[in-house]
Amino acid sequence: MAQPEAVTPSPAAQQQQQTPPAWLVLLLAVSCGLTVANLYYAQPLLNELREAFGVGEAAAGGVVTATQIGYAAGMLLIVPLGDRVENRSLVSLLLAITCAGLVATGLAPQFSVLLIASLVAGSTSVVVQILIPLTADLSPDHARGRIVGRVMSGLLFGILLSRVAASLLAEVTSWRVVFLISAGLMAVLAVALRFGLPLRAPKTSVHYGELLRSTLRLARDHPALRRRALYQAAMFGVFSAFWTTIAFVLTSAPFHYSQLGVGLFALVGAAGAAIAPLAGRWADHGHGRVATGAAFLLCAVSFAIGGFGSHSVILLAVAAVALDMAVQTTMVSGQHVIYALDPTARARVNSIYLATFFVGGAAGSEIGSVAYHLGGWPAVSVFGAAIPLITLLWWTTERRAADH
Repeated sequence: MAQPEAVTPSPAAQQQQQTPPAWLVLLLAVSCGLTVANLYYAQPLLNELREAFGVGEAAAGGVVTATQIGYAAGMLLIVPLGDRVENRSLVSLLLAITCAGLVATGLAPQFSVLLIASLVAGSTSVVVQILIPLTADLSPDHARGRIVGRVMSGLLFGILLSRVAASLLAEVTSWRVVFLISAGLMAVLAVALRFGLPLRAPKTSVHYGELLRSTLRLARDHPALRRRALYQAAMFGVFSAFWTTIAFVLTSAPFHYSQLGVGLFALVGAAGAAIAPLAGRWADHGHGRVATGAAFLLCAVSFAIGGFGSHSVILLAVAAVALDMAVQTTMVSGQHVIYALDPTARARVNSIYLATFFVGGAAGSEIGSVAYHLGGWPAVSVFGAAIPLITLLWWTTERRAADH
């Protein structure tokens, strides 16, 4: 079977590689944040969606699930093209399709249309996962973790601030306006990245079928990739369970928060994104494994705090910040590991990593919604604490020297 034909820089070129300019790193971070936000606008709006379409809590949570399933599918079927197609053109095309999907979401007349449009918008929002490997390619080895961490902080800010923006806009206008404004932002980003990104030669010339097969071979050949992907699937699953159900908690007794109140709570949680560059530095200095284990423990503690503090918004906010810090730490540490596995196939490696953990996120959203329906916030807290503890036990089986 033919192997991918890689186009790699010479050793001299690698040694002379310069750190990308600050404006480009900022553009990449903002682009990741605005694009990934499309996956999360619906989370604080579930009550509005439930009332608008006359569906139950579990069904409303299906909007988040559909978006994340679309994202996972895009990771497997679209992101590998990042190694095959010139990135600047690919990114612009995907953002144009995302724009169309968001317009359909904002104008959806029926719940079924909303689900389909969310699936489409989610699948093409994977442009984020083409930009992150591009960032790794543009970064010199000694600073890769730090620079990718900065871009990843933009991604997490996008995840968390999306809830604030959605809540504020829904409070003063309508939930539909949230998605229509995002469609406009995607159009602007398509133009900005078309002119701002450097021209990058494809890393392989193989046909699409072989590209997908080579992606699966990477998963087969690299145990560290499988392990890190499953770590993050567990973490992102409980992360999604928390943020999918917290809106139900805050809008019911004893809080009775409005959409604005839910959005402000999400803003507090965004503080956890500040750890991303620090996590990148830890990984650059060889401490990624220890940071990962500590993050699993912190994640479990965050749900314990949230569970016992279900009647205190301060304790819930502490839990949210701790949870976001833990998830960001494992994400950045994991990417530092996987990007070193095969520099000629970073988009494909990333597609396996992200597809796996977004499947975990989709499962977490759905399990969280069902758990809340059956047992309320205590059931969600038990689920959220148990998963990282189980993953921590698995982490102890790592070979320390491998720094998986």
